Amino acid sequence: MASNIGMMDSAYFVGRNEILTWINSTLHLNLSRIEEAASGAVQCQMMDMTYPGVVPMHKVNFDAKTEYDMIQNYKVLQDVFNKLKIEKHIEVNRLVKGRPLDNLEFLQWLKRYCDSVNGGIMNENYNPVERRCKGGKDRNLRPSTKGSKSLQTNIVNHSGSSTTLNSNQTSGAKQLTPSGVESEADSSAKIQALSQQVADLKVAVDHLEKERDFYFAKLRDIEILCQASEVDSDPMTIATKKILYADDAKESALDEALDYLNRTLNAAQDEAETEA
Repeated sequence: MASNIGMMDSAYFVGRNEILTWINSTLHLNLSRIEEAASGAVQCQMMDMTYPGVVPMHKVNFDAKTEYDMIQNYKVLQDVFNKLKIEKHIEVNRLVKGRPLDNLEFLQWLKRYCDSVNGGIMNENYNPVERRCKGGKDRNLRPSTKGSKSLQTNIVNHSGSSTTLNSNQTSGAKQLTPSGVESEADSSAKIQALSQQVADLKVAVDHLEKERDFYFAKLRDIEILCQASEVDSDPMTIATKKILYADDAKESALDEALDYLNRTLNAAQDEAETEA
């Protein structure tokens, strides 16, 4: 069983896009960022799908926003782990902070574990939307179909208004034909210009995503290196971790790391001089 997975296991090299696709397709959600799963509700439902009936879904709060509410979800998850004898400690204090690296690492582990149980095959009899109704509120983790329903409603309303508009303008159609043709040509030109802008933006976004994933992979490599037992207590490693795990709003992470290094090196130098 994959309850104990080493840090160099291939599970930890699964990208965030693959993790998000796995979550969205399995639970019929529409998450766009790893941090959106920081509340623990997604993890609870993944275990509910893997072991139907084991998770008390009525205790899972899908609308958890405060750290207190999120911690309650992780308590439910930890109880499930204990019940199933899964030897996995949940770093709750890190996960509820919404740090991408911590949450990605835990989701990578969870995917590997679930795949080891069900062979990566989804339970066709499992209805994730129905099971979420047994839990807390479901405003933040919206099903991916909600947007399409709203779009269909807008299309119907727009069609109705267009029909009324067309019926009111039928009598003057002949008189407005020349200007209508000119307006149609202008609209076509605008559509082409906008389409080109959209295409350019897509290329730019794709480039930015690749660049983001590239640097994220670098950070992940550094994190794995820092977690190696051989260098875990090294002052440089500890200083690096201070920067990696600093809160987003904390601007003094580098200064704090440098200060720690200076104090540690000075203490080591003083100790060496004393011994000499």
